[in-house]
Amino acid sequence: MKNIQRRRLLQGAAAAAPALFAGTASAACSDPIPPKFDEMHDVVVVGSGFSGLAAALAAKEAGADVVVLEKMAFLGGNSSLSGGMMAVPGSSVQKAQGIDDSPEKLEADMERIGLGLGDPEHIKFVCEHAAEAFEWTKSAMGVEWNPHLTGKGGHSAERCLITTQGTGQGIIVPAVKKLKALGVELRTRAFMEAVLRDADGRVKGVRIREGYTFGKPGSGTVKTVGARRAVVLCCGGFGADVKYRQRLDPKLGAAFLTTNQPGATAQALREASRIGANVIQADWIQCLPSCSPLEKGMGIATHFASISGSLFGFWISTLTGERFVNEFGDRKLCTDAILRIINRGGEALAFSDDDGVKHLETLRPGLFAKMLAAGTVEKFDDAEALARAYKMDVTTLKATVAQYNTDLAKKTDPKFGRRFDRAAKPIGSGPYYVSRMSPKVHHTMGGVATAVTTAVLDVSTDAPIPGLFAAGEFTGGIHGAVRIGACAVMDCLVNGREAGRQAAASPAWS
Repeated sequence: MKNIQRRRLLQGAAAAAPALFAGTASAACSDPIPPKFDEMHDVVVVGSGFSGLAAALAAKEAGADVVVLEKMAFLGGNSSLSGGMMAVPGSSVQKAQGIDDSPEKLEADMERIGLGLGDPEHIKFVCEHAAEAFEWTKSAMGVEWNPHLTGKGGHSAERCLITTQGTGQGIIVPAVKKLKALGVELRTRAFMEAVLRDADGRVKGVRIREGYTFGKPGSGTVKTVGARRAVVLCCGGFGADVKYRQRLDPKLGAAFLTTNQPGATAQALREASRIGANVIQADWIQCLPSCSPLEKGMGIATHFASISGSLFGFWISTLTGERFVNEFGDRKLCTDAILRIINRGGEALAFSDDDGVKHLETLRPGLFAKMLAAGTVEKFDDAEALARAYKMDVTTLKATVAQYNTDLAKKTDPKFGRRFDRAAKPIGSGPYYVSRMSPKVHHTMGGVATAVTTAVLDVSTDAPIPGLFAAGEFTGGIHGAVRIGACAVMDCLVNGREAGRQAAASPAWS
């Protein structure tokens, strides 16, 4: 506890540093600024995921001329693969359903799960502005949300909402439609190869390769794009960059699969570092424990494991036929527990019955049939059939089911300390459904250091770099050692919106 308190004291000093050094930022490097840019905009947003789209919309709402640059041939980045779940403490939906929650409760959850490594002021900002950002997604973007609340591992309340589409496309599609209607250009295959920081310390634009083909360095036509007011970096994480992530964590080599799309690389982070941005906590790399080894990328069976299996069922080790972890635990806890089973030659199974499937269908309509058809979720008539398939002792398996039902009735789990969803029912005698779980690299908690205003901080002075803001997974210091599920969407939308506002309000240099 003393170490955590000391760390928070240091974090508080770091948070105050920008004020102490205000106005002293100078360029760690100096780039040639062209006499005339090939094109000029008020705000240049790099990246088209949740944070980039939120930044672009907020900047446009503030009256700025905005362009969005995306290096891939499609919009959305990793957000296009997201499950579209947002943590919203104290939301209007919670209040309507009589659920007691507050930003302060989520702050406590994030600080606890993040092992005290997340900056308290950043955590406070995202939690306090989550409900406002949630309402903004509805009014400004046209996002539609499923009113059925749920809780994820690490959350102390049912505060997570999912788009009615059941994926991140439920945010991306309406946001893109809105931006296009407002006249904002969203340009794909536009790779940012350099951030242009002048000798006076200010970022004044970017150099891009237009018509870029991912995986072909040097492709495309070189252009310079000026930013009268600011550049906003929403470039995402680097989970698909094996060389970069393995340098930070040697365990995460090529054999370790990822949920990320191929464009989730470290090029932009390297570039930000080159111009003097402070990169922090990059070696904290999170895995998603609930993924199926039978699917590429994130897949969809992970939703069975995290909803049917963890909220309305439980997880089993085939080595013992018993539960092995708190299914509501944080992602690191669950990942480590699953890897111990796999490393001993066993399988970690998410287990549920028809009631758990019913809840999955409510939260993510239409996915379960696809899982069954693909074989990533298996159906068994009873405990005997499941035990035979995975070479488990059937008596032990039945005892595990019985113990779960006993714990559920008492709303207590003496062995692992899990909590129980208020809608959970006793597990019946079958049929049963299971999915195999194998963790994959999912989220990189580190990135550029920012002030609470989303201004990127200089590594030499701790002062904000003039004309440069960042949001989303590209930033570090918010989630700490472990990110709680559904908090990334919250982070991206809250801080993306703030970055757009701040960028549009920055004084023009030309």
